[in-house]
Amino acid sequence: MFWARRAPPLVRARARAGLRARVGAASEASSQQDPQYRDTVLLPQSRFPALLPGRLQPETELETQQKCGFLDLYSWQRQRKTKQEFCLHDGPPYANGDPHVGHALNKILKDITNRFHMMRGYKVHYVPGWDCHGLPIELKALSEIRGAENLSPMEIRQRAREFAERAIEKQKSAFIRWGIMADWANCYRTFDPKYEANQLRVFYKMYDKGFIYQDYKPVFWSPSAKTALAEAELEYNEQHVSRSVYMKFPLLKSPPKLASVIDGSSPANVLVWTTQPWTVPANQAVCYMPDAAYSVVKCTTTGEHFILAADRVESTAAILDTQFEVVSTCKGVDLADGSCAHPTIPDRVSPLLPANHVTMTKGTGLVHTAPAHGMEDYNVASHHQLPTDSLVDEGGFFTEAAGSKLQNKNVLEEGNEAVIQMLQAAGSLLKEEKYVHSYPYDWRTKKPIIIRASKQWFVNTANVKAAAQEVLKKVKVIPTSALNRMLEMLDRRTFWCISRQRCWGVPIPVFYQKNTGECLLNSESITDIIKIVEQQGTDAWWTLPIEQLLSKEAVAKAGGQDVLDYVKGQDVLDIWFDSGTSWAHVLEGAEQRADTYLEGKDQLGGWFQSSLLTSVAARKKAPYKTLVVHGFTLGEKGEKMSKSIGNVVDPDVVINGGEDHTKDPPYGADVLRWWVAESNVFTEVLIGPVVLNAARDDINKLRNTLRFMLGNMADFNPETDSIPASDMYIVDQYMLHLLQDYGSKVTEAYKEYDYSKVVRLLQAFCSRNLSNFYFTVIKDRLYCEEEKDPKRRSCQTVLAQALDIVVRSFAPILPHLAEEVFQHLPYKKDSEGVFRTGWINASSAWKKPGIEEAIEGACAMRDSFLGSISGKNSLEYEVVIVIEPGLLFELMEALQAEETSSVSQLNEIMMASQTTLLTELPKDTPTDANIIKGTFLINLEGGDIREESSFKVIALPIAKARCPRCRRYTSDSSSTPCPRCLKVLAGKGST
Repeated sequence: MFWARRAPPLVRARARAGLRARVGAASEASSQQDPQYRDTVLLPQSRFPALLPGRLQPETELETQQKCGFLDLYSWQRQRKTKQEFCLHDGPPYANGDPHVGHALNKILKDITNRFHMMRGYKVHYVPGWDCHGLPIELKALSEIRGAENLSPMEIRQRAREFAERAIEKQKSAFIRWGIMADWANCYRTFDPKYEANQLRVFYKMYDKGFIYQDYKPVFWSPSAKTALAEAELEYNEQHVSRSVYMKFPLLKSPPKLASVIDGSSPANVLVWTTQPWTVPANQAVCYMPDAAYSVVKCTTTGEHFILAADRVESTAAILDTQFEVVSTCKGVDLADGSCAHPTIPDRVSPLLPANHVTMTKGTGLVHTAPAHGMEDYNVASHHQLPTDSLVDEGGFFTEAAGSKLQNKNVLEEGNEAVIQMLQAAGSLLKEEKYVHSYPYDWRTKKPIIIRASKQWFVNTANVKAAAQEVLKKVKVIPTSALNRMLEMLDRRTFWCISRQRCWGVPIPVFYQKNTGECLLNSESITDIIKIVEQQGTDAWWTLPIEQLLSKEAVAKAGGQDVLDYVKGQDVLDIWFDSGTSWAHVLEGAEQRADTYLEGKDQLGGWFQSSLLTSVAARKKAPYKTLVVHGFTLGEKGEKMSKSIGNVVDPDVVINGGEDHTKDPPYGADVLRWWVAESNVFTEVLIGPVVLNAARDDINKLRNTLRFMLGNMADFNPETDSIPASDMYIVDQYMLHLLQDYGSKVTEAYKEYDYSKVVRLLQAFCSRNLSNFYFTVIKDRLYCEEEKDPKRRSCQTVLAQALDIVVRSFAPILPHLAEEVFQHLPYKKDSEGVFRTGWINASSAWKKPGIEEAIEGACAMRDSFLGSISGKNSLEYEVVIVIEPGLLFELMEALQAEETSSVSQLNEIMMASQTTLLTELPKDTPTDANIIKGTFLINLEGGDIREESSFKVIALPIAKARCPRCRRYTSDSSSTPCPRCLKVLAGKGST
């Protein structure tokens, strides 16, 4: 009787006010029931609590974790015999602090992903890890003790290790409490000897292939930490204030093409602007843009001639509070072969040189060039064989080479002032002013960095990035916009400085010849070092004498004579290289490739990128198939979290409550997990009291839905009491159809990492389809039919399926609640629980698209009926439905074969005490009857069958008395049960 169609319409919203109309047994308060029949009504029975107030929520979760073996789950699933594997590689959090909401967002997203795949039958590979080296740990460890500057490298390393180990234990305890599934006894740490050995293997493989080299050139340098930095270790202060200067470089030799314009009768200068005056002593040239226009101008105040960009003449004159008269205009190329005098150093010549990095957006269009303190400056100097010496030491102080006036002065403080004074004294300073701009800071010390030339180790990303970009294009990136951002970042990256001037890290395994400084690194030397590190860890680099680290064979291969002619290198590897080589240690199998890397958007330039570069350089492939990129956590108003604002959210306080529970109530871990899942994690994620309260309310609504289903199956066992779908009420079959559709959509949302969609689907299904529609219409059947009546067993069968599917659908998100529900199942004793029994099992046979037309057609008429009696009890009415003969009438006839019925499927849906189905209006219809007209479009066979049918609905006051048992108006006397209830009471309900 029902037809299949290819594109069923979406289920219409049933959350209208009429759906809350009271039906016969809807009142569950037994006090309202006639005492004589109270015990004959099958009201819900369950010990499952609707609410867990106060400390009960976190306490129940802890009990659930223990009872259901949360800590054993990962090991259990690893022992399953299945060829399907899913590997999510854990990007290591930094072991330098307490767990915070950023950790919660990341770890919970990973756990939802892992639990989903595990339930679907995959053997999940997930090894939690920690990034343990680096300056932040070293600084924090040393801040705890006095006289830290006098400690030996090994003492520093020991303190740093102990600090990292304490941080790891704190974080690990929190992750376990959040319900994160893992083998917590077998994690990886970047200071583990085997990890360090694998890291050195990758290092040498890249070195051997020519991707790693040593060079002297400018790098980002942190004076506050006395070490080189990579770009990923910078953060930008948008409000940094520099002391910018406009200065003149006296022209020594006029460019030949301008000789006729600059005749020497008055002084001529090149006009230069810089925001870093301290770099002026290192100046070796002044650069111009060859294709730009330049002007020779005469200052009306002093009569001096200046050369500057034509586009900058007016703005520069205004800044200098003077007027410029343009004498001549030329192309940048016409400045070739000119030279200037250095503004502070006598006898130094600064040639005018072409360079494409010169811009016209600010300044004068002529760029002061200090090769030791600028990346582009260095390239210009290298091309023209200019000196590239640095005048600044590791602490950011001028060296002796800068001269007695500058020596030992901090370049960013008194050194800067001293240079400005020197410019002033030389008559070269035209103007000094404060300049607010974005400036790089060391993300660890939160202090400004400089660019400083030094001898460092680099990864030549220019040679590997093209291959990395091609490989990356084959990776699935969620959201897709993140792919372009990462490709752009790779495009801009020309080299990666991987050496750090610290001792808490993995040493760069090179030796240097004492006299020549030539480095020794070959297959023999690295093999020996790796063997030692694998057994003793990298402490051996500092504790063992060089004779035990460097073999005679390695020295001989390098062409050396004696091991004692060499010294150990003092640099350690960048921690991005540490973590970026984690694939070589953690990932299993020949592929050593993870299905998924899932981290915050900051890792587009961090771990995602370092992992890609090392993997592509070492073995020409990406270490991941999918990248999932989430946003950062912010306060609920979109502001950054800070202690001064007082909006920092501590996950431990969220779970266990604060000192004042009225202000910081204990929410439990599932609220934290719900917050993660419901958020659009691909943008910034907001959290605060309002957000957490809303999450708790959502879970409590879900608990009520679950409690209704549990309560109405107290006498039901699916194995013995289930009804075949073909024998069910049509509305029950319809619910199975919706359940199948729900399960399919939820599964797809999980596959796409769209957990907020999972939450939306869950809430819509529970609220609209279950609570507001299905539960409302079946209450009479559940409560008032005889216990074993097939009609009652029919809807109980659906409730059992609905409960199972709904619980499994949210189990990856709310594992504590899911297991708690399973502990309260009346028919599953000693159950293995949710996670050990698989994913949603919704039969494809439940999918019957044509069945929607019957139920949705009936619902359309029911909505018209309830709308016409708004606010009144629907049971006090009988409803007359009039439909002309046709498809819609046939569908309604399937729900009610007889003309008038109080027990039909159609009447159950209409929620009236009696329903009459006719093809034309009765002749005795009262003239003042409120006739509601409507239409319903039937759309079957993918649109091949389309029929719009009209209907009329009339609500008439019921003439019968209210049944004292079921409270429907179907009895001849208010003191006597209705015929249906009499049959049930007589034990004939199942016949």
